[in-house]
Amino acid sequence: MRIDSFSSSSALALRFSAGSVPRGLRVRWECLRPVLSRRAARSYGFGMPKTPRAALAAAAAAVLLLAGCASSPGGRDDGRPVVLTTFTVLADIARNVAGEHLEVASITKVGAEIHGYEPTPGDVRRASDADLILDNGLNLELWFEQFVEGLDVPHAVVSDGVEPMDIAADAYAGKPNPHAWMSPRNVQRYVDNMVEAFSDLAPAHADDFAANAAAYKAELQSVQDELRDALATLPRSQRALVTCEGAFSYLARDAGLTERYIWPVNAEQQATPRQIASTIAFVRRYDVPVVFCESTVSDRAMRQVAGATGARWGGVLHVDSLSEADGPVPTYLDLIRHDATTIVAGLTGRAS
Repeated sequence: MRIDSFSSSSALALRFSAGSVPRGLRVRWECLRPVLSRRAARSYGFGMPKTPRAALAAAAAAVLLLAGCASSPGGRDDGRPVVLTTFTVLADIARNVAGEHLEVASITKVGAEIHGYEPTPGDVRRASDADLILDNGLNLELWFEQFVEGLDVPHAVVSDGVEPMDIAADAYAGKPNPHAWMSPRNVQRYVDNMVEAFSDLAPAHADDFAANAAAYKAELQSVQDELRDALATLPRSQRALVTCEGAFSYLARDAGLTERYIWPVNAEQQATPRQIASTIAFVRRYDVPVVFCESTVSDRAMRQVAGATGARWGGVLHVDSLSEADGPVPTYLDLIRHDATTIVAGLTGRAS
């Protein structure tokens, strides 16, 4: 950092040489704006310093303010490249590939609804300090394109190469279903894309990324087999999966289930009477014994379906967010196992 001068006719002038500022101390315009405005400069006491002592005090105040503006996305700076993901599920998958070589964090917090998320100024600051951003793609993050606009940070779409399933109903019919990670088979492709992006970011560790990926893909295949075997025990007459959001198309395909949902994606604010009535009719027609809803949305509409049809409440499924470490789904593999167990217990009448 180089402080050029103090002028009696302008606010404090600060200039940073390219490459002279470490990643943990990158200064952004939104942080500097209060300093560079005359009104704010006067209130901070370094608008027009009249003495050398005043100038020195102004410089110290500026440095402290800039230090407060700067931070690494993970709240620390240990020299590792920083990777930001758009939601917690991707962050967990990425950590398994990155190992100790990268710092991985999620933009959204545990429990956040990802589709219509509204980024905060803090999110933008974290993203500007990142070395790589990973997003799901397939129109999941409706806010992402605007979020990264103007950021000089590379990003990778982890669903590239996955064969999407189309949404079958309502206003989203024909558009790709974004929940491709609900198939562990698809996540193996996510992992391959992460290996490529991480190897470009930190080529010295490319072999480790590949080895981590191979080990994790073996775990993904194992949980895919567990999912298939668990749901294969269901009789043909009990293979209807009714949920709030159409987030289980890929899981249902892998397991041979018939999927039905109230709304196609969580970008919708609430269920319409027509959607609820249609779901009630489906449950009655096929004598569906149990219904479910996801953790990041209100279950009020599905409770209404259950009340109108006599279907049991099967419990909460997890899709868009992991839980805290002491919760039911702290990792992606836990999420898939939890959902498979909950679905089988519900459809076989073992749900509490």
